[in-house]
Amino acid sequence: KQLPFAADSLKGISQKTIEIHHGKLYAGYINKSNEIKDKLQAIMENGKAEGNQSYSELRALKNGEGFANNGVYLHEGYFAVLGGDGAPKGEIADKLAEKYGSMENFKTYFSACGMAARGWAILCWDMHEKRLMQYNCDAQNHGGVWGCIPIIAMDVYEHSYFIDTGSDRAIYIKAFFDNLNWD
Repeated sequence: KQLPFAADSLKGISQKTIEIHHGKLYAGYINKSNEIKDKLQAIMENGKAEGNQSYSELRALKNGEGFANNGVYLHEGYFAVLGGDGAPKGEIADKLAEKYGSMENFKTYFSACGMAARGWAILCWDMHEKRLMQYNCDAQNHGGVWGCIPIIAMDVYEHSYFIDTGSDRAIYIKAFFDNLNWD
């Protein structure tokens, strides 16, 4: 998917970072996902699928499938929420203020979750709980919760910010919120 904003339009997240993040990393997940799909299709068609929980080609492909596909889906969610002015608005802002006591409390909590995560901080709608929940995952295929729909996906892997802020993730998280598109 194309970026919904100009790569040079964000505050605190450089054009270079966005171009590498979208044009190389995200594109790489798409390419790898397609490659895995082709290999799995060939295994299904030849009728000789063999699985082993220690190691097998099928096990490796299935693990890679979850990682690559979640890499695609989470990055699409990440890019989709960027490009705004960062001003909270709408029903989601009202619900977050209600749940967390204020929008500032939500931002503080979500930012702390982003500092604690190794990969992603995700606000989602938990279809089992029937409420907004925040979950972290250290890797795209570890920590996701079945039955949850991501609403705000914040990538906190180093590739998201290291060019711009070095190891100062907190500055990046502030920039993420400054560019959040609440529409």
